[in-house]
Amino acid sequence: MKKLLSFLLIMAVVTVTTFAGGKKAAVPEPQTTASQTSPVAVPQVVAPPVVITLAAAASLEKAFTGELIPAWLKDHPTVTIEGVYDSSGRLQTQIENGLSADVFFSAATRQMDALVKGGYIDAQVVSPLLENKIVLIKPQGRATTVTAFDNIQRAATIAVGDPKVVPAGQYAQEALTTIGNWNAIQGKVSLGSNVTEVLNWVAEASAEVGIVYATDAASQPKVEVVAPLPAGVLATPVIYPAAPLKASAHGKEAADFIVFLKSPTAAAIFEKYGFALVK
Repeated sequence: MKKLLSFLLIMAVVTVTTFAGGKKAAVPEPQTTASQTSPVAVPQVVAPPVVITLAAAASLEKAFTGELIPAWLKDHPTVTIEGVYDSSGRLQTQIENGLSADVFFSAATRQMDALVKGGYIDAQVVSPLLENKIVLIKPQGRATTVTAFDNIQRAATIAVGDPKVVPAGQYAQEALTTIGNWNAIQGKVSLGSNVTEVLNWVAEASAEVGIVYATDAASQPKVEVVAPLPAGVLATPVIYPAAPLKASAHGKEAADFIVFLKSPTAAAIFEKYGFALVK
């Protein structure tokens, strides 16, 4: 009897459970989120800016840093210019020793010709852009008995760029050799590593007189011009050529920069800093 009652009780529980549910319990459907339905934004890859390394004569630094590079960046914001400024001879040596320059802007044709001969620059792309003048200077307001290049030997101290590496020094040596007093001043000469150093020596009155470019003299209020170099003393004019390097990793941008240096915008800036344009 007890077994029968137990069996009936179990069957009753099963029956009640089956009819109480009636249906299977609903399983909640997964909710769709906005992140699953909205298209995923693919981040745009922005190319890093191109950096052009400009190896330029020290006498060009103020024109480039002051106005030329800012003018270039207005129309070429993704192509920046990094300047290396020194004597043209030292820049030539640095390029020959592996300086990764894209553009070379020399203060003389000698250094440009040497790099063409060495295979670093294609002669067909060399552009003679500017002309400068050589002048004799002294510290502003200081007295000197020197009045011209032909009596420069009167000075106690004379600042000149090292003719081995500084074009302004090479022009000074050529001029004074032609005039006939280069040998007479050798005991009085201090040789600068670039024309800016020579300019600063005279500005600080560390030298009684010095020989620099006219553009350098015009940029430094602490010096004054004693005399310009007379016409015809130099065999050739003081020409500044520019060219892209063959090994440049940014050949197109380097060529575009040379085109900019020939533009009316650049011409006006060069003239403002005292350079004459090569016709």
